[in-house]
Amino acid sequence: MATAKKVSTKTAAAPAAAPAPAAKRTPNAAFMKAMTPSAALAAIVGAAALPRTEVTKKVWEYIKKHDLQDSANRRNINADDKLKAIFKKPQVSMFEMTKLINEHLS
Repeated sequence: MATAKKVSTKTAAAPAAAPAPAAKRTPNAAFMKAMTPSAALAAIVGAAALPRTEVTKKVWEYIKKHDLQDSANRRNINADDKLKAIFKKPQVSMFEMTKLINEHLS
């Protein structure tokens, strides 16, 4: 005669709870504050006050329009005359670029 095995409640897996829906992310107010570009930066993005995010977008538009990304390493930007005034060197990485741009915003 076969005996029935007892099922332990400790080993039974509980059903996984459904994750809560993610809350919509709000942008940081510091990034959305309008900032005035320096004269060198205004030659690229315009003289109007813009948030940092918009300034970065406009600089990237300028870089792509003038094909200034390095062909061998796309993370590097080759500066033309207008960008040399901002970067102070002939080539910068895309990660260094935002730091150098922020120095030209007030």
